[in-house]
Amino acid sequence: MDILRVAVLASGRGSNFQAIYEEIDKGRIKATIALLATDNKDAPALQRAQGYGIETLYLNPGEFPSREAFDSAMASALKKRNIGLVVLAGYMRIVTPAMIRHFKNRILNIHPALLPSFPGLNGQAQALQYGVKIAGCTVHFVDEGMDTGPVICQAAVPAYDDDTEETLSARILKCEHRLYPQAVKLFAQGKLEVEGRTVRIKNQKKREEDTLYSFV
Repeated sequence: MDILRVAVLASGRGSNFQAIYEEIDKGRIKATIALLATDNKDAPALQRAQGYGIETLYLNPGEFPSREAFDSAMASALKKRNIGLVVLAGYMRIVTPAMIRHFKNRILNIHPALLPSFPGLNGQAQALQYGVKIAGCTVHFVDEGMDTGPVICQAAVPAYDDDTEETLSARILKCEHRLYPQAVKLFAQGKLEVEGRTVRIKNQKKREEDTLYSFV
């Protein structure tokens, strides 16, 4: 069986990329990160990947006439490298159909809110402004909408009365670093089945003691 080849698309520091890489490096996920691609030549994620000996690719959005043209070039680069899964990790671009049609149900994203609540930018701030008592993060497949793809897994954290956007974001980020590798692992194991809007996890274990802090 061929090992899953993963491409991570990142625009910033790449902390979720780091979390996934570490789980792969420890042998807990049967996959390899074959490429770190970015739209930001100054992204710290580039330095992280280069330090691990991972191939990197920078595409300059300014050199393309449209978002679709950019995504077509990115998709071509990924297909050339036989990428089986695309992981968006702090990637600050909306993926267009030019990418999605080549990787249907093979693009993952993580969002710092419990979707479908608070999609788009600043999910943590939206949650605080709304006054929620529970916040969290969501890993989902990417479709053509804004954070509207089928949900794979979620993790919840408390939102306290004295939270700021920064403190809540930090708490959610810790969950992201646990949840995102788990979603990649499930994909690599072939355990995810998409039926309409529902993602079914094969042989999922049910636990009566599930609590606020449970993970898949």
